[in-house]
Amino acid sequence: MSQAPITIPEQELTERFVRSTGPGGQNVNKVATAVELRFDVAQSPSLPEAVRERLLAKRDRRMTNEGVLVISAQRFRTQERNREDARERLAAFIDSGMRAPKPRIATRPSRAAKERRLGAKRERSTIKRTRAQRDWD
Repeated sequence: MSQAPITIPEQELTERFVRSTGPGGQNVNKVATAVELRFDVAQSPSLPEAVRERLLAKRDRRMTNEGVLVISAQRFRTQERNREDARERLAAFIDSGMRAPKPRIATRPSRAAKERRLGAKRERSTIKRTRAQRDWD
């Protein structure tokens, strides 16, 4: 059961070109090659409601309190390559919200597992008890 891919119109994306940080010589100081891509997840009409809720529920540091995703791309030296990188990362983020998380099925530890755990605790307790007796002698 795969969903149709989501297409986001160009007018929903806001791009700003800024100067990159880090080493790179004269190019870094003169050319605005880094891209800051903004996408309003909370107000986007392109996203299905279920996907929007999953994306907003994520505790992603790139998401603002208003529900705007800010992706900063400065991995490459050219503006065009950074634009592609930012868009690829946006696509990956949206794709991560497409799949509903698998519901957890509650299970119980087996009797043998409980016995192993308690046996290990008893062993550890014995070791510590003998250690304490040795220290006081």
